[in-house]
Amino acid sequence: MDTRSRQNFDSSYREDLSEYVAHLQLHMSLQARNLVPTLTKTVDSREQLLHQTQATFEKLVSRQTL
Repeated sequence: MDTRSRQNFDSSYREDLSEYVAHLQLHMSLQARNLVPTLTKTVDSREQLLHQTQATFEKLVSRQTL
């Protein structure tokens, strides 16, 4: 394999891997949403922190370019 085709292969592989990781992160955040208690009664500060962290993570993932 010559240098140019090797670079194209590496670039394509990185893009595929990056896309896979982005999809995996989105899938994990959606699954985590099912594990987080509902927002209706968050009296406990730990629950509030968990919800804030979850919301922040979902915002970051949703703003990534796919």
